Amino acid sequence: MTNFSAMGAAVVGTGFIGSVHVGALRRLGARVEGVLGSSPERGAKGAAAMSVGRAYATLDELLADPKVDLVHITSPNYAHYAQVKAVLAAGKHVICEKPLAMTAAESGEMVDLARKSGKVAAVCYNIRFYPLNQHAHGMVKAGELGDLRFITGHYHQDWLAKPTDWNWRLETEQGGALRSVGDIGTHWVDLVSFITGQKVVSVFADLTTFIKERQKPIGPVATFSAASGDTETRRIETDDAAMIMLRFDNGAKGVMTTSQVNIGRKNSLQWDVAGAAASASWDSEMPDHLFIGQRDAPNQILQRDPGLMNATGAGAAALPGGHVEGFADSFRALFEQVYTDALNRARGANSTYASFDDGHHEMLFCDAVLRSAAKGRWVDV
Repeated sequence: MTNFSAMGAAVVGTGFIGSVHVGALRRLGARVEGVLGSSPERGAKGAAAMSVGRAYATLDELLADPKVDLVHITSPNYAHYAQVKAVLAAGKHVICEKPLAMTAAESGEMVDLARKSGKVAAVCYNIRFYPLNQHAHGMVKAGELGDLRFITGHYHQDWLAKPTDWNWRLETEQGGALRSVGDIGTHWVDLVSFITGQKVVSVFADLTTFIKERQKPIGPVATFSAASGDTETRRIETDDAAMIMLRFDNGAKGVMTTSQVNIGRKNSLQWDVAGAAASASWDSEMPDHLFIGQRDAPNQILQRDPGLMNATGAGAAALPGGHVEGFADSFRALFEQVYTDALNRARGANSTYASFDDGHHEMLFCDAVLRSAAKGRWVDV
């Protein structure tokens, strides 16, 4: 195994995802030099909660630290563009949470800057790194499903199902014009694009805001946490749910839905890829099982087991079969690839993490969804 202790990391953001990044980095063996919060006070509080030795007061202070080689951006969406630009200008590698930016114009510039910098730049689409998703990517690449025909699925959650539920993602200024599509729908699109090797080229989208007014707490609320105390009524413009028809560049068709108000669905991402020879499907709430559909033979359920998986899938697995790997494990597997490439100063030929080019395509997808929903027709990506 590679010794990652030579790599120093800093994490921008001390919320839920920031803490997941810190935990995965510790498992990887990278040095967590410090964290940066939205204020010095929140940074110090987050550093103490995560047992990190240093809380930077500013991004400039973080970037001036010579012990930091790679910066993780886990801040709200509106901050990604300026922070990533500063990280690259400081000559450091970067992992940015999704979506990459607020607009495709921003993400397009970020792609160009990353390319010119020569640094490793990744987007944190961690769901690619559930081992069975890597295995499915290998299956499609080997032609085991045949020509792809129909690609369907959803990403449904319930953490914003009540008018009293609140998070910064609800506000256009911080999260962007799209919410369920931008926050979780881009995960689904990136994942199926990775598995199938196909990009979405046109969309027909219908967006819905079911809860048009919500109670915003006076004070911060952490992701997936309940609000308490005094509130104020706020009008909501972002989408609670979406239905989107898809056309892929190889001629395949598809349908996806997103929702953050489907009660009982805690974090259900499902995809189903039907090819001319076989089909496959996966559910994030049962991540250690992959359905493989056959016409002239019994259907199969592949339980995650490195000894039974192809090289791509086995390479992402850290535990023996029967020892379930989940959400936090996917970050460790993603970071292992990125940090290996950072040590080698270039993206590896077999690396499977999302690049800034991939993140830019997801932003072009979001722009097309907004145009389609406004016009009520098919729109090209």
